[in-house]
Amino acid sequence: MAGIVKQLLARPIQVADMVTKAADEAQSFKQDCQEIKAKTDKLAGLLRQVARASNEVYERPTRRIVDDTEQVLDKALTLVLKCGATGFLKRLFTIIPTAAFRKLSMQLENSIGDVSWLLAVSGDNKDDEYLGLPPIAANEPILCLIWEQIANLYTGTLEERSDASASLVSLARDNDRYGKLIIEEGGVPPLLKLAKEGNPEGQENAARAIGLLGRDAESVEQIVNAGVCAVFAKILKEGRMKVQCVVAWAVSELAAHHPKCQDHFSQNNIIRFLVSHLAFETVEEHSKYSIVTKQAPSIHSVILASKDPQDSQKKENEMDSNVARPTENQAAPNQIQNVVTNTMAIKGKNVVSSATPPIPNSQVNHSKGGQPIACARSHHHVSIAGTSIKGREFEDPATKAQMKAMAARALWQLCKANLSICRSITESRALLCFAILLEKSTDDIRYYSSLALMEITAVAEQNPDLRRSSFKPTAPAAKAVVDQLLKVIGQGDSDLLIPCIKTIGNLARTFRATETRVIGPLVKLLDEMEGEVSMEAAIALNKFATPKNYLHVNHSKAIVDAGGVKHLIQLVYFGEHMVQFPSLTLLCYIAYNIPDSEVLAQEEVLIVLEWALKQAHLAGNPDIDELLPEAKSRLELYQSRRRGYH
Repeated sequence: MAGIVKQLLARPIQVADMVTKAADEAQSFKQDCQEIKAKTDKLAGLLRQVARASNEVYERPTRRIVDDTEQVLDKALTLVLKCGATGFLKRLFTIIPTAAFRKLSMQLENSIGDVSWLLAVSGDNKDDEYLGLPPIAANEPILCLIWEQIANLYTGTLEERSDASASLVSLARDNDRYGKLIIEEGGVPPLLKLAKEGNPEGQENAARAIGLLGRDAESVEQIVNAGVCAVFAKILKEGRMKVQCVVAWAVSELAAHHPKCQDHFSQNNIIRFLVSHLAFETVEEHSKYSIVTKQAPSIHSVILASKDPQDSQKKENEMDSNVARPTENQAAPNQIQNVVTNTMAIKGKNVVSSATPPIPNSQVNHSKGGQPIACARSHHHVSIAGTSIKGREFEDPATKAQMKAMAARALWQLCKANLSICRSITESRALLCFAILLEKSTDDIRYYSSLALMEITAVAEQNPDLRRSSFKPTAPAAKAVVDQLLKVIGQGDSDLLIPCIKTIGNLARTFRATETRVIGPLVKLLDEMEGEVSMEAAIALNKFATPKNYLHVNHSKAIVDAGGVKHLIQLVYFGEHMVQFPSLTLLCYIAYNIPDSEVLAQEEVLIVLEWALKQAHLAGNPDIDELLPEAKSRLELYQSRRRGYH
């Protein structure tokens, strides 16, 4: 930067010297020219002082101030040269108004003030006194404050840089425009540098400022191009947990405002580090139920482990005497603990093999998302080994809980509509962690975990391969997730209810015909007083009853058996507008799928459909416009046959 600043200052200094020389040669207005000379000499001295301190000068305001100063000096040179005209006729026809000298003198004073301010905020010339506004920032005072704080970030001590970052946090939080100015004026690089090498308080402030600056796609793009991914990855791997909490939050903010940056974060292993934080003291706390063996697990032992632990306990005793089991007091572990046991056995997470050495780094492939994928014939899993942070177990419980909440929040935003990241997450222990955290954790952790599951399953709903590989009914982790989702739905937790309903709906194609426990809780929510809950329940049930679902007939019968028809009729007649559409659609699906149902005849669903056809506000939906007449005609056909038989 020193070379750039000296290059910028070369011409203004040269012009200032020319003004001084021309003022000495003036033939008219000599007194005014001497005043101009005095101010120009003072300005030239300040410019030379800036050139000597160029290593410590903040470039952005320097450019603005030097450009304005150069224009003023050019005007001064032009005016003074006119005063040096020789000959009577030249002086006669050279008209110089007196106001021109007053205006130029004021402009030189402003330039002196600007350059003096620039020196005051740079290097060793700074002090604790308020510097005031430079004349150049008179029309936009906030710009001066931003310059001052960014200059402190570049040249201040660690404490001064921390205070400056806190000031930028306040500015970015107050106004979106201020955030854009901070980015435009070069505030991101010194913030990233502070986040990388500052004291803990400075790192937190810097990370928080970066998260606040990324409020739109363009801003996030500039922040990513400045190298935020590598800096954040290093902090999530090696930094203090309090700083990591803020970094995880900042990642979630950047990803929320510019989804295209998701892959950049993934390529820097941030997904792996976040999953590691999520798993810390989540999976490990159940390690007493994990299977530990001296030999690599056989296919037969994996199959046994995937079965119900109580049914296969005797066979496991015969197969392997080295399997660690619960004590007598732990003979009946809860459901989540059994799932942890099965998942650990299947994925081989806690298998210690003396015959199989760890895979060296040279033999580890990296997926598109930057996740280390161990080479294996049967399946891949995302390894999160090597991400443990020394001493993090000694952090206070509140910080640990905050870290898990922010990790879940970041994963929620990173996996939105991103297949590769969702696949990386599901191949790791994250699904199991979400299930455990949903069962018993703080409100924030449970909430963000439910949102992350909602986004992952939304992607799985559109991708059959991901759905079959990660959410098949026999997968212990997937089963644990479903168990906890149904538990939340059964309890009616207001904060978690809607994301859990959506998640169950996203998984509609994964449930078997014998899986009847899912339909009942959703049907009960149709009778919910809150309209949004009833709407989401109806939308989720639509995904079970739609012909796109292979088991739509079985699921439609289950909805009828659970008493859903009566609730749907009430919602179609008297429900809010947002509830009427999904309720009517679901009623049409049921009528189309099982038109010979006795319950439909008893509840006079045909009359409901005929009424709906006459309602103008229900006829504008293209889905209902096609489905409603078909369901009505199909219902008429089967019910007329039924009446004919009687």
